[in-house]
Amino acid sequence: MENKFAGTGVALATPFDKNQRIDFYSLRKLLVHTAKGGTGYWIVCGTTGESATLTISEKNDLLQFICENNEQQLPVVFGIGGNDTNQLINTIRNTSLDGIAAILSVSPYYNKPTQEGIINHFRIIADASPVPVILYNVPGRTSSNLTWETTCVLAQHPNIIGIKEASGNLVQCMRIRLETPDDFLLISGDDLLTLPLLSIGAAGVISVLANAFPGHFKLLMDQYFAKNHLEAKKSVFDLVAINRLMYEEGNPVGIKEVLKQIHICENYVRPPLLPASEKLSAEIALALEEMKFKPGM
Repeated sequence: MENKFAGTGVALATPFDKNQRIDFYSLRKLLVHTAKGGTGYWIVCGTTGESATLTISEKNDLLQFICENNEQQLPVVFGIGGNDTNQLINTIRNTSLDGIAAILSVSPYYNKPTQEGIINHFRIIADASPVPVILYNVPGRTSSNLTWETTCVLAQHPNIIGIKEASGNLVQCMRIRLETPDDFLLISGDDLLTLPLLSIGAAGVISVLANAFPGHFKLLMDQYFAKNHLEAKKSVFDLVAINRLMYEEGNPVGIKEVLKQIHICENYVRPPLLPASEKLSAEIALALEEMKFKPGM
């Protein structure tokens, strides 16, 4: 299987204007910025895209706009996930997925299903989806872990091609890599764990920070695969200080503040989130200064 998902996928933020409408002008700037920075593919309507507060119509508009403004023909992954299996099937059936490379589907939250329930959920989705499915494990949001044993069972489904792993559990990730076929994609869901996961066979990362710093992640990938591990390590270490700030007031509050400060879009988010506080804004400005970051890097 050709790996369309090697390297860096950007979990795209969704720019809004002051009236809470999608800011398509700024979205195009973001697409150009990430594509020029060496991004491998885009994820639309994920957590960072504030999918929880987008309407179905807005999600479809976003998907259409991004596909129409994809000058480099990057693969596009569309987020379709949730905790109502039947509703997700209806969404899949009523969404035009022509030209979409895959869907990213988060493990069910709130209901707290058993592992067998999770397996059943994803098998139903994979059976219904006309495009491949990438699982998304993020226990910090779902309150349930998609265990490595469950991942290995689901990896046997012909339409489930990989997992975005954001558990932070390196041993779990190692077991996934050890026990699944070589062409099953292990993708880092944590920016700072990208390098250690690459070392055990991960394909790359689906990144929040790459909205602003795509060049750092391209350099990381290029240096790692060229076996220049010291340079790859430096690319990660450059991001340690600012990464902490991305989540202090919720995602995507931090990355939208960065995007504002580098003149990509405003920092508006939808309730119940609030834009970055003055304190966080000042800390991000200091971190950017210490990185000596300039727009276009």
